[in-house]
Order: sequence, then C-alpha cells, then structure tokens
Amino acid sequence: ISDQKPLGCWSVKHGQILTCPVVCNFETHEYIAVHDDKVLRIWKNEDINLDKAFKATLSADVYRIHSLPNGGPLVLFRGGGVRTLDVLLEAPQQEIENVISDEVIRWSGAFMEGQQPVLIFTTEKDEDFFVYVQKPKLSSLHKYKLEPQESSKPLCFTAHIMNHTVTLLCLYSNDSVYQVLIPLQQDTEEEEEKEILSKSLLLNFSVPGTVLKGTSLVVLDKDHVAVLGSLAVPGKEPRECLSIWNTKFQTLQTSKELPLGTSGQLWCHEEKFFLIHGKVLTVIMYKCETSSLAAAVGKLKDSQNPDVSLFVNWNTLEHEELVVSFQSQECVALKAESKMNLRSRRSTVAKVQPETLSVGQLLLNLKDASTYVLETELRQLMSKAPTPDLQATIGCVVTALTDRCKRNPKYYPQNFLLEIVETRDLSYSLCPDLMAVALEKKDMHLLQTCLERFPDIPEEITYACLKAFLSISEAHLQNIDVNVDSVICYIDVEFDDKEVKTEIVENGFSAEMDQDMCDTKIPKETQSRSDGDSCPVGLQKAALLNAVLLSAYTETFLLPHLKNLPAQQAILFLRYLYYLYVKCSEKVNTTLPGTRSPTINQIMDWMCLLLDAHFTVMVMLPEAKELLSNLHKFVRAQVRFYSELNKIEGSLRELQRLNHLRESQTYSIEVLEII
Repeated sequence: ISDQKPLGCWSVKHGQILTCPVVCNFETHEYIAVHDDKVLRIWKNEDINLDKAFKATLSADVYRIHSLPNGGPLVLFRGGGVRTLDVLLEAPQQEIENVISDEVIRWSGAFMEGQQPVLIFTTEKDEDFFVYVQKPKLSSLHKYKLEPQESSKPLCFTAHIMNHTVTLLCLYSNDSVYQVLIPLQQDTEEEEEKEILSKSLLLNFSVPGTVLKGTSLVVLDKDHVAVLGSLAVPGKEPRECLSIWNTKFQTLQTSKELPLGTSGQLWCHEEKFFLIHGKVLTVIMYKCETSSLAAAVGKLKDSQNPDVSLFVNWNTLEHEELVVSFQSQECVALKAESKMNLRSRRSTVAKVQPETLSVGQLLLNLKDASTYVLETELRQLMSKAPTPDLQATIGCVVTALTDRCKRNPKYYPQNFLLEIVETRDLSYSLCPDLMAVALEKKDMHLLQTCLERFPDIPEEITYACLKAFLSISEAHLQNIDVNVDSVICYIDVEFDDKEVKTEIVENGFSAEMDQDMCDTKIPKETQSRSDGDSCPVGLQKAALLNAVLLSAYTETFLLPHLKNLPAQQAILFLRYLYYLYVKCSEKVNTTLPGTRSPTINQIMDWMCLLLDAHFTVMVMLPEAKELLSNLHKFVRAQVRFYSELNKIEGSLRELQRLNHLRESQTYSIEVLEII
C-alpha cells in the first residue's frame, strides 16, 4: 500500500456492475464477487480474465458476502436468507426464503461464536429498525425490534460477540452511541414474536464548542471506539476528522483532522485503520493501552517520555520527525522532544544501563552521542538474540543513522550502512530515508545493494537511481567499489577497459544478414558503435544499470517519471538495452551468463517502456536515428527467423510423433520431405 504497487487487477465486462464488496475465501485463497445482483464469480490470484472465472447464477439477489477465517464465506440475500457458500454452490438455483417483508437491510456483520458462524443484520421499515441474529449451520433465526429513539434514528452499526452475548453499538443522528445487548439463544426454532430490545447510552460526542457528526463507527476494544465524521465549529465550515473515544470514562482520547476529505467509511483490522483520505487509501497504526482514569483525562505521564501518544501513530498523515519506541514489544509513536528536555536528560544517559532501556529510549539518548559511541551501541543492539521485533529494531537503527546524516552533512557511515543492508533482511518501508541519503551522497554501491535486496522500492526512487547511474562519469566509477557479478561473464574487458569483441551466431542473426531490411544507410565508422556489438557503457555502470533492470516496478507509476529522463541519458540507456538484447539473442537459451543477470523479458519490457516514454524525442533526434534503425532491423530479423521456425513446426512435431511410433529395435532409413 505504501508503495502503490498493484498486485492484481480484474474487471467485469462493459455493462456489468459489481453489486457488493469482493471478499477473500481464507480457506481456499480465492476471491468471491457478485455482479448484477445474482451472478457469482470465484477466481484465484493467478487467473487473469475474470470473464473466464467460475460463474454461477443464483435465484435471488445478494446483499453481502461475509468471509470468516475459520467459518467459511456466508452469503446474505436481500430477502434475509443466509447460506454458506458450500451449500449454495451445491445447487446455485435453490430457492432462497424471504425472511424479511417490506424491510430494507441497512447493515450486516459476521462473527464466530465458538465453532459456529453467527450473522447479524439490521433492517428498516417505516422508521422502525429490527435486528436479526442467525446461525446458518444450526438453522437458528431470532428477530428483535430496536427500542425507538425520539427525534433521531440510527446512522450506522457495529457489533462484537463476547461471553455468548452480542453487543450491538448504534450511532444515532443525535450525536450519541447507544449499546444494545443481545443474548445468543440456544434453541433452534424460529422466533415468531418480536422482542423489543432496550438500549443504553454509551457515549455522547459532547465536546465544548463543537459538534461531532459521525458517519462510521468501529470498536477497538472493550473500552475504546473510533469514529469517523465531521467536526462542526460555530462560524466555521465542518472539518472531517478521525477520533478515538474512551467509552468507559466518556472522554475523547485523540483526534486528527482529515483536510483532504474522506468517503465516510472506516475499516479496522489488526490494529490498523483503513480509510480513504483524498484520493488515496491511508493506513494508520494504533495501539490501545489499558484503560485508566489518568489516561482518559490526559493526566498519565511517562517520567522518561513526557510526550508519548498512547493511541495513534499519525505519521501516515503528517510529515513530522518521529522517533519510534518499542515498549513491551509494542510500537508507540513519540513526538520529537524539545531541546530543553533533551538537555535535561543528557546528564542521566550515562547512569542508565542500555539493557534497561527500550529501543526508542536508547535511540533518543544516543541522538547527540559521539560517532564511536553511537555505532558501538547500535552494533550491540543488533547483535542481540533474534526477537519478533528484530527487523523493526534494525529499521529503527538505520533510521537513527540516516537522521544523523541529515543533521550532520559531514557524517556518513558508508561501511556500517552497507554492512546492515547486506547482512539483514530489510525492506524500503523499514528505512525509507536510506536510499534518499545514499542518492544525496552518491553512494552507488549502497544504491546497487538496496535495488538488489529491497522488494518494495517506489518507482520514484527507482527512477532517481537510474538517472544517477546514467549521469555519473565512467572515470568516477573507476574509483568506486561496485559488484560486477551480473556483467563480468558477458562483458570481457581488457586493460584499457575496451570490450573484447567476439562473434557468436546461434540464433539466426549476424551483423551482415538482411541488409535490405532497412533503407537507412549507416556510415561504417559509426556502425560498430551502435549496432549492439560493443557495450556503450563501462563495466561498473553496466552493473549498476542491471540492478535497476532487476528491480520490481509497476509501469503505470514508473512511466511518468521516466518521461523526465534527459534525452541523451535515454539514448544511452536504450543503447545499453539494445546491446543486452543482442547478447541474449546470440544464445540458444536467450539467457545471459552470470549471477543476477537480467532476463530477455526484463530487457524487452524496459525497452518498450523507454520507447513509450521518449518515442517522439527519439524520432526527432539525429543521434538516435541510427540506433532506432539498427533496433528495427534486428527485431525484423528476429521476427523473420522465428517465422521460418514456425513454418517447420508441424514437420518437427510429425517427426517427434514418428519417433514415438517407431520400434526401438528396428533399424530403418526414412526420408521425410519438408514442404
């Protein structure tokens, strides 16, 4: 999510509409969707065409599909009927009963109660609201009526199950949250009479001078809820915000304005908020501490961390300098302390043993320590026994080093950073500032290593690395330690750094063949430089460019950046790609020797991407004319060669069939005529 990399994309045909959210079947790792109310689609991640996926037309309209980790998917129909997916697939056209009459479903949720799935949904009819509790596997159904609330109505619902009791929370239009307790009945007979459920006031959004209009409500734990809504202040326009409330003490714990606006929807999963902020999906980590009165009224103070935010890491929304602290192996966001607080604590750093400090506290104490003390303490920290938070800890260590690099331009622990990246299983998201600092310091070796090891590098950084590699001079690269394992096996270099040219023709192409395939005349003195036989860059630069070719990217996000590449650098890069393409085509298996060498598919993808980004410029520049001409000629030769192979494909298959039919002990001479 942080690096905007789509992992899969599927679409329905024109005119079809997805009518309920797509879910994942945790048991089979399949996706389940419904389009046009009744058409069920099931497919796996490797499936490409949704139209060819499994299809089943149902007999009734589907309202929602709920997927439970241990209970399987449940299908809720608009008429209130519920089926497990397995039962539904046995007979897709089975009749679905209508449980509700003239009622409209407003909300639904699925939960596990022991080993049994429980589905709860609310309906509305003539401003009356009803609650249905179903256990599909036990054919149990209970219907209740919500106690009406004068001059207000429910806006949204959420629920959870604990101790055989359903706790239903209702956000009403009078800016209040009400709680409804529903005991789970053990009988399996359908309820005929509607029992009226009484509700109790759980929370009132009364903040002095403001009014909170909630649109979405989620439960965080037994004492905390999160509300997404708009905050109205007299005389000002309403501002959307996300807030966390303590229901036990009726207090607002924390809130954050969302200036770009939201869709009104809020999701919560594994201590992370998911919400649409502006045009992006934002993920915000949170951690609810044990509820106490001191924390609820904001009087809880940590003697060592006076500015601890006990609830939410807002770092996703604002670019403030934050220090990550681990307390009881849980991540808490710390605001940067003032210089006054830091000065008052410097005298106590030496008195506190590092073993007694959390990672965040240790890094904060080492913020102004000497270089030797800093690196010694960080090495000791990383040498500790592996823990579940070790990777995050190492990410914090790298962040501490890059922060010091930004504060002190003369400080740059190149060897230390390179050692960490080479020996630890890191990712870009754990240390997002590392590659930016390496680019600023022009540390090509570290950038190459990061490109080879980080799986989640944003396209903007990939482009920045490519531009840096192309712009650096060959003379400067001679003094830099670069890993050349990916190129040393196919670029032979003499003492004067000129490539030793070897002629190998295996794939039906040579420089002399098919000269009539392109009308452009190329002078002999320039032909050897651009026909793909000699590498246009040095050994070190080729190794750096290979690291870019091997990095993961999404074309949609890389193309806008690639269009900003200067024309001369784009031509140089295309020359190198053309050189690699020719080298691959020289071999029967179309693979380059060496470790971590780019594949022919990666080379062709980058060539197409570069031509898409700079085609107009390439056509207009005289120096690119011969390169495009040679590339065009080579591709046409390859197409002709494979076309000739396709012509004899049938004969080769027939020969293979005859070899299978021939008796192994019989000697014969056969003449096959290939037409």
